[in-house]
Amino acid sequence: MLRTHTCGQLNISNLGETITLCGWVQKSRDLGGTTFIDVRDRYGLTQLVLNTDTDANLRETGKQLGREFVIKVTGNVVERSNKNTKIPTGEIEIAVTELEILNVAKIPPFLIEDETDGGEELRAKYRYLDLRRNPIRNNLVLRHKMAQEIRKYLSDIDFIEVETPVLIKSTPEGARDFVVPSRMNPGEFYALPQSPQTFKQLLMVSGFDRYFQIVKCFRDEDLRADRQPEFTQIDCEMSFITQEDILNIFEGLTRHLFRTVKDLELGDFPRMQYADAMRLYGSDKPDTRFGMQFVELNDVVKGKGFSIFDNAELVVGINAKGCAGYTRKQIDELTEWMKRPQIGATGLIYARHNEDGTLKSSVDKFYNEEELAKWSAAFETEKGDLILILAGETDKVRKQLNELRLEIGGRLGLRDKNKFAPLWVLDFPLLEWDEETGRYHAMHHPFTSPKPEDIALLDTDPKNVRANAYDLVINGTEIGGGSIRIHDRALQSLMFKHLGFSADEAQKQFGFLMDAFEYGAPPHGGIAFGFDRLASIFAGLDSIRDVIAFPKNNSGRDVMIDSPSTIADAQLNELKIKTTVSLS
Repeated sequence: MLRTHTCGQLNISNLGETITLCGWVQKSRDLGGTTFIDVRDRYGLTQLVLNTDTDANLRETGKQLGREFVIKVTGNVVERSNKNTKIPTGEIEIAVTELEILNVAKIPPFLIEDETDGGEELRAKYRYLDLRRNPIRNNLVLRHKMAQEIRKYLSDIDFIEVETPVLIKSTPEGARDFVVPSRMNPGEFYALPQSPQTFKQLLMVSGFDRYFQIVKCFRDEDLRADRQPEFTQIDCEMSFITQEDILNIFEGLTRHLFRTVKDLELGDFPRMQYADAMRLYGSDKPDTRFGMQFVELNDVVKGKGFSIFDNAELVVGINAKGCAGYTRKQIDELTEWMKRPQIGATGLIYARHNEDGTLKSSVDKFYNEEELAKWSAAFETEKGDLILILAGETDKVRKQLNELRLEIGGRLGLRDKNKFAPLWVLDFPLLEWDEETGRYHAMHHPFTSPKPEDIALLDTDPKNVRANAYDLVINGTEIGGGSIRIHDRALQSLMFKHLGFSADEAQKQFGFLMDAFEYGAPPHGGIAFGFDRLASIFAGLDSIRDVIAFPKNNSGRDVMIDSPSTIADAQLNELKIKTTVSLS
């Protein structure tokens, strides 16, 4: 090793020792006859002191140093006169006797500091420099610790880690596939896996009754803060189990991670039906760190001549506790925020429960104080509360009110990143109707088992068939989802039929799986955790990018390596591919 210690290792117990450090120059301060240098590596920072009056070589070498130069120093550990209690090495410094420049560096395009002056796009272009910053590096150390604890927990309860293929068959359900041309099979393509779903089911058929994998998955879909084109799953499957077994085991994994990585003991993991989550929160991943549940008002407000309410399929609202003092300007701003295309609300009705006990609404023309008292009773308001109401089509208005609830919760400081509220959401619909294609699609995937008592409804009332499916939600983010799987050919064929597959199409796409079911497939089920999302919650981040070493931007580009990019004509010819790019 070029060094005897790291830059975060030395302390007062090392006084008098002769040591060697290697690292990057954080900053240099020339005070005349003495130069102070902060040298940094991934473990920490140590102050160096060069007596440039007495050592000409040190003086000359020290003058050459710039930010991010890579250096090697040898010297003696001495006690600092002005101690820095904020860092572990702050009681000592190194009196340098030898200084060697291992490599020079250009001036970096942004400060390599915890608080940097670099914008997101610039830091993405120079991601290798951004990774030198403590916050980003600490996120990746956190992710590493989590991965180790995941492997330990699952291995200790007999799960086997098995790698599944990355070049697979394209499937028509779910998001768009990334496809890879096959040189040896011209005109044919592999797909990158959206998940190892069919392979982990085949492992259950093979008798591997407990499988897991921390695995890369790929989906060609629109991106956002918690979504990347390539992402990592904690993928798991089990045989001879019930839904209850899976919930208990992976609740245990979640508790284990919080305990060992964050030193936190989680409280209860409540369970909520999907239908209740949508009714009370307008979301299948509700943030339950705070209340503000929806209150439906159809029975209270209709028939009073106010057409917006009378013509609405659903009138629903929330009680924003303590917000009656919002000015008209604040409410107008909130109304415009709700009207943005991303949300699409047409307006916002409000009523104040004033401090003097009176009730005042934006629709007093239609509702007198006696009527408003019924609103107050429905929302259980107190003095100082503000009622916010939306009206319209049920599904749309619930989604809009969910956005409003989260926005108000954020403004009131109720979405504390240091508070964790886990929740299991159960019994999702098996199918959802797609207006564009004019058919049902699997809400999760085609291999999800319906509730046994609902199978008969597949032919008569498919929209009300419940799936044997479950999601784990933490702080309003879906962390993991899974289901009990279909394990017999007849039911799987019936599922494909209701998804619009012909028998031939089902055989072509998934015949290998249905054939396997004829050789003794055990009852099985599983779950997949979004590892990036879980790590971002542990790190207190809103985006998953900073828990990924080399992420893509919102356009799916890696601006550091300039990818995706065109490829040479010779490669295209070898692959027997011609490209025609249409910009329309």
